[in-house]
Amino acid sequence: MVIAGVDPDPEKAEPITRWTKAYWEAVHPFDLSGAYPNFMMDDEGDARLKSTLGGNYRRLAALKGKYDPKNFFSVNQNIKPAAQ
Repeated sequence: MVIAGVDPDPEKAEPITRWTKAYWEAVHPFDLSGAYPNFMMDDEGDARLKSTLGGNYRRLAALKGKYDPKNFFSVNQNIKPAAQ
């Protein structure tokens, strides 16, 4: 489920963000598991990303550790590189 709270008036950003997060909290118990990582909020944390990626998270972290050990590519929901 994707919920987008948008308004052209920057002064409404805080109340719209609060409303959007509250709405998500209310409907989340009825939502399917998983998510689109690029649509996650930056404050959702690693637990939701790990839950979404399931068993693939560890494999992706290992690949990230091999090819991007300094975590240069770290925008959006970041998979942190596993120690090599």
